[in-house]
Amino acid sequence: PAQTPLSTESVRRKMQPTTSAARWFFQQARQHGLLARAEAQARNAAAYSSIANIEKVPMSKFESDEYINDRYKAMEERLAVVRKRLNKPLTLAEKVVYGHLDDPEHQDIKRGVSYLKLRPDRVAMQDATAQMAMLQFISSGLPKTMVPSTIHCDHLIEGTTSPQPDREGKFGGDADLKHAQKINKEVYDFLATAGAKYGVGFWKPGSGIIHQIVLENYAIPGFMMIGTDSHTPNAGGLGMCAVGVGGADAVDVMAGLPWELKAPKVI
Repeated sequence: PAQTPLSTESVRRKMQPTTSAARWFFQQARQHGLLARAEAQARNAAAYSSIANIEKVPMSKFESDEYINDRYKAMEERLAVVRKRLNKPLTLAEKVVYGHLDDPEHQDIKRGVSYLKLRPDRVAMQDATAQMAMLQFISSGLPKTMVPSTIHCDHLIEGTTSPQPDREGKFGGDADLKHAQKINKEVYDFLATAGAKYGVGFWKPGSGIIHQIVLENYAIPGFMMIGTDSHTPNAGGLGMCAVGVGGADAVDVMAGLPWELKAPKVI
């Protein structure tokens, strides 16, 4: 929890020297303005015990208008309500999950029983499931997704280990990518243009697999992500609650609706 900022006098009392040598250094520090600087730093450290109050930091280098601080601030506010209601210590997993409750004041919270309504911080989709998800989102009539979302073109690339006639007798990464770009051109064009129109990040074929991209570019400790791929939990490698879901769940969150999940017994 955030602490009450220290006053100048309280900082000065804590820093009072107790020996003659210390008093000499104390006087020198005061004369050169170092004491005032130390007092200011001490006050700032107390006031900024919560990251929500620190200089704004983007959620990723691709989303300069979405900030980590805003998400952490919302989590702190929700957890304050949950702690008051449950009146017990929370595990790290509980803090992450309950910190994303849509209505912490009235949400029934019982492991293995309650159905939680949660507000994930972002959505990720692979190219096979993103097609229907984007069509459904378009039908919502919204001009832009309500949470940061991305499309990753990796699943429609068929890997080969021997010469293939449809690849001019070639095989392997380069040949497979070239073949996928040819036979899936309509799909890729749709996903790229739909993403551009509705503010969804687009990772083109050959840019990497979704498992690693979400970990390296979008995983943030304490955040929550859902993705239309079974390997979405790879983002949990950085302390994120990342869960694989179906396309309909992804569309709900992109459209601004909460994600419904039965409260897990164990994470």
